Amino acid sequence: MTPDDLKARIDDDGVEFIYAMFVEMHGKPCAKLVPVSAIDDLLEVGAGFAGFAAGPISQTPADPDILAIPDSDSYTQLPWQPNVAAMQCDPTVEGELWPYAPRVILKRATAAAAGQNLVLKAGAEAEYSLLHRNEDGSLRPADERDTSELPCYDARGLTAVLDHLTTVSRHMDAMGWGNYANDHEDANGQFEQNFKYADALTTADRLIVLRLMMHTLARRQDLYATFMPKPFADKTGNGLHTHLSLWTADTDEPLFHDDDDARGLGLSPLAYSFVGGILDHAQGLTGIVCPTVNSFKRIGVGPPDSGATWAPSYVAYGGNNRTQMIRIPEGGRLEVRIPDGSANPYLALAALLGSGLDGIARDLDPGEPNTDNLFALPLDEIGRRGIAALPPTLLHAMDALVADDTLRATLGTGRDGDYVDYFAAVKRTEFRSVNDQVSPAEIDRYLTLM
Repeated sequence: MTPDDLKARIDDDGVEFIYAMFVEMHGKPCAKLVPVSAIDDLLEVGAGFAGFAAGPISQTPADPDILAIPDSDSYTQLPWQPNVAAMQCDPTVEGELWPYAPRVILKRATAAAAGQNLVLKAGAEAEYSLLHRNEDGSLRPADERDTSELPCYDARGLTAVLDHLTTVSRHMDAMGWGNYANDHEDANGQFEQNFKYADALTTADRLIVLRLMMHTLARRQDLYATFMPKPFADKTGNGLHTHLSLWTADTDEPLFHDDDDARGLGLSPLAYSFVGGILDHAQGLTGIVCPTVNSFKRIGVGPPDSGATWAPSYVAYGGNNRTQMIRIPEGGRLEVRIPDGSANPYLALAALLGSGLDGIARDLDPGEPNTDNLFALPLDEIGRRGIAALPPTLLHAMDALVADDTLRATLGTGRDGDYVDYFAAVKRTEFRSVNDQVSPAEIDRYLTLM
């Protein structure tokens, strides 16, 4: 969109203010509210930020300002506040793109794919919990009657929060996302509202706006909307199941479908190599797509009391089988089931793309698909088949990440060294700060044990 086209769109929409937005490592949306009277300066110079104050983006108080340059194609009028629009920005420092900015990292990864005439398209199932916080700080579902042991798809659970769900649906359509399904998920108070897939950058941008929208709408109801992977120990966690396919950059032709697939999954040889790459890099990749201490309370754990578990435990792929790390729901696309709601979508999609392209470059074969229920397969049988478990903690995942040369190259380097080392340093500190806390469960278990 040209600057003149953008200004005309702003005028037609009656927009008065622009959120100039970017995200730091954790995916926190950072923004400045810019009046449209200053749009020329915003487009030409960018919005200024003290990077060190924004969050982990590898800046110190001694660094020059970040100037966030808006991407006009990301312009989105916010239906819940229609006099405001958002534009996602690419952070720069002294005229150069800042290599520690997640959106810059994804754009670099997609540009490398475009150099091979490839475009990654992605869809994401963003699960979230709509919660009320009690006076004592504890949490419960927004609907206090949402207590069923099997709440998934319950029409009564949908009806109780129908105003919220239909409002979100209308807003998605108003922004051009194409909402096509809304449902109550497996945990009490948990929902999923789906929108159509797009190129990886567009989908990542939309996920950032989606989180902002959910937080805003919930706050207006004195509720909390959280994408936290495991807000309740006894309930299903919030995943970010990610659907991927490669297309040609020049003719927009799909490359993952093959009706003659001998394995019967409808995948092309290129798609199988992409799957092989993701599986091969699963250990380090987990640290990017499951980036919090809480993430590891979602994956590799037993079934909850509410609903069922859908989080993978092992590095494996299969057909329409939800116990796998990678599910093939139909020919032409794959669903990666590791990512959770705390994943930074820019980093997650960059890492998935880099892993898959490495599989293509090495012509990897993922082997035959697993048809078993991995949640029920005995551990000795899993070991006999050589199926690897996913990392058990964030600390283990960081060790695997820094050892992965492909992910190191994909996420890039900057003034202070490779991004994976910076990411791992932040996450190791996070692990220690959380792990060092003494929980009530520890006191209950150990106070009089000895």
